[in-house]
Amino acid sequence: MRALTNPVVLRMVLLLLSALAAFGLGLFVIRRLRKNLTREPESMQHAPLAAEGLPVHAYHAVIQQLKQQKHELAAQQLSERRKAKVSDTLSSTVLANLSSGVLFLNTAGLVRQANAAARKMLGFASPMGLHVSDVFRAATPRAANAGVTPASSVEQVLAPALSGKGAVRGLLLNYLTREGESRVLEVTASPVMAEDASLMGTTLVVNDKTDIERIRHDQRVREEVSSELAQELRNSLATIAGYAQQLACSRDQELARHLSDSIASEAARLDRTIGSFLEGARAAAAGTGD
Repeated sequence: MRALTNPVVLRMVLLLLSALAAFGLGLFVIRRLRKNLTREPESMQHAPLAAEGLPVHAYHAVIQQLKQQKHELAAQQLSERRKAKVSDTLSSTVLANLSSGVLFLNTAGLVRQANAAARKMLGFASPMGLHVSDVFRAATPRAANAGVTPASSVEQVLAPALSGKGAVRGLLLNYLTREGESRVLEVTASPVMAEDASLMGTTLVVNDKTDIERIRHDQRVREEVSSELAQELRNSLATIAGYAQQLACSRDQELARHLSDSIASEAARLDRTIGSFLEGARAAAAGTGD
């Protein structure tokens, strides 16, 4: 009993009880923390997306989806490149086999593309980079062009197409190549517009009309010669008819002989005229055949 009433003993007992209580409380807290730590990974696996981030399997799913989209995009780009290459090859093949010359000018009027026919007609090994005024420097509009004076430059005549205002069709030019060969060219210029109505450039389609113009010229010359020949024939026949009429009415032997000589002379002149015309026609036919 004295021990229990002793203050020192009571103080030691209280300290022991306090230590036991603290130990028990600490043990309880440690167990609760351990239990919370074991529950947290399980809840992360079954819980929905949190505000702080995504579960690991969700990250994998997003990464796989992004990889799939990247693969599809790469395949689509490859397909588009192949289509563009096929289209360019087809366009180049078509342009190379065209008998008409085709040139593409950029917005500054510089040649960016020219097929083989255009190079041959214009007499350039490669007109790439040349301005339209340099390409047609040795060209003048023909008088047959409606509303165009021969003094106008080709660049001035093509200005509506080069500025995107409208097409210029059937422009006939007298063209002189670098080798000094004269040609007649027909040029059609059309502006190329983008989807937003902005000017992308201008296409020129060139056709060689030299042979056709030569044939037309020969036809005009033959028509003039034929007209002159017909007039000559008409005059000769009228002269011969007049001599024959005088000869029929004349009783004078001397006059009759003179009229006969005149008729023979006029007939010979008429024969020479017809022979000369036939010779020219044969020579023209032989030149056309060659």
